[in-house]
Amino acid sequence: TAASGRGMRAVGVLGLGALLAWLPPAHTDTFSALRSVRQARGNEGRLLRRLRAYLREESARLRRLSRFYEKVRALHQDPSASVDNPLLAFSLIKRLSSDWPSVVYSSEATENSRALHVGFQELQRELPGAEDLDGAARALMRLQDVYALSVKGMANGLFQPTSTDRPPLYSPGRRVSLSADDCFHVGKVAYDTGDFYHSIAWLEEAVSRFRLSYGSWNPEEERGSLEDALDYLAFSYFMAGNISHALTLSREFLHYGTWGSDVVPGSWGEVLECLYHLYMGLGQWGAEVGCPHSAWLKDTADPVVRALELRMAAITGLDLRPPYAEYLQVVNYGLGGHYEPHFDHATSRKSPLYRMKSGNRIATVMIYLSAVEAGGSTAFIYANFSVPVVKNAALFWWNLRRNGDGDGDTLHAGCPVLAGDKWVANKWIHEYGQEFRRPCSRDPRD
Repeated sequence: TAASGRGMRAVGVLGLGALLAWLPPAHTDTFSALRSVRQARGNEGRLLRRLRAYLREESARLRRLSRFYEKVRALHQDPSASVDNPLLAFSLIKRLSSDWPSVVYSSEATENSRALHVGFQELQRELPGAEDLDGAARALMRLQDVYALSVKGMANGLFQPTSTDRPPLYSPGRRVSLSADDCFHVGKVAYDTGDFYHSIAWLEEAVSRFRLSYGSWNPEEERGSLEDALDYLAFSYFMAGNISHALTLSREFLHYGTWGSDVVPGSWGEVLECLYHLYMGLGQWGAEVGCPHSAWLKDTADPVVRALELRMAAITGLDLRPPYAEYLQVVNYGLGGHYEPHFDHATSRKSPLYRMKSGNRIATVMIYLSAVEAGGSTAFIYANFSVPVVKNAALFWWNLRRNGDGDGDTLHAGCPVLAGDKWVANKWIHEYGQEFRRPCSRDPRD
């Protein structure tokens, strides 16, 4: 009926208004959110015309290169085209002295690209930014909640309620589906704010879509990936209390992930060993008991150390910047080298660990930089298990419970090296700086 049609359009307008709630606008307070988006659409049209001009010029340039290539290739494949012919000899010399340098050192491609860059830079201040994108993602979640919309339906371009027996609330003239990376971004925005209810729904859809295209070439070079989505989804389920499903997803992440067991690329281990020899004896606290050969490396010691710090931060989700974490310790265990049973965290307030004024050691990352022929496992005494030495693999554990008490199950020891040369890197992370990354709990059982 006409009334129902008006109601349907009203729902559509209300939904669009919620989606476009970028207030305040990024670059001017005089625009409403809807006008901001219309302006953005106009700017994209201008960029599209710039891109069309760029493609036209580049296509013409590449056609000329193709003609040059085919001409020269035909001469090389023609057995009768002998350099004994003075005309062929002349054309060969001319090509090598004039034509080839023009091809190789041509500035035409650079000029075409520069024109595109200039066109983009002219509009850049008027374009939506990262905050606008995150705001639009939150608006999609708001629509999802207010109208009980299906995430899968939204990803398919439909405003379909979760109750499948109900018709769509709004039918746009042109359906726009979301990519796997689009869904990943919405889920990541929810994840970053601790909203695991929404992050699970959107990351599930992202994982589903990434799986369909896994291993295929992606022309848009999406920033998200199946590995990323699985990683964030597993932690979302973990934080929501679904530990078993989190473990299942973590196993799939390790299967697909580029980390695998190689947290540290092989070449990085070699660099760390070289740095160890350079910095040995310059320890932050000095060598600890049971570690006769150790050195401490700042992240400025080498780009490899910095890259490893960033990788550990990405894996753990913790802040590894000083003073929230200690410098990277590189340890060498020779034949028979071992480490007596100990806790990484301080068990007394008089411990020198508190000199950093950043609290106790909340967590440990330990990386095996080398393999050994026998022995050298890390044994957790009270937990009753051990982890063998696997080159480039890493161990991570929480030293403190959420209530701040030390976890007795983390008592561990480095078993004697029976045969081989054991290299280890340790990163100890402190309480301060992790307040919002691993919130505390008053529950004595946590």
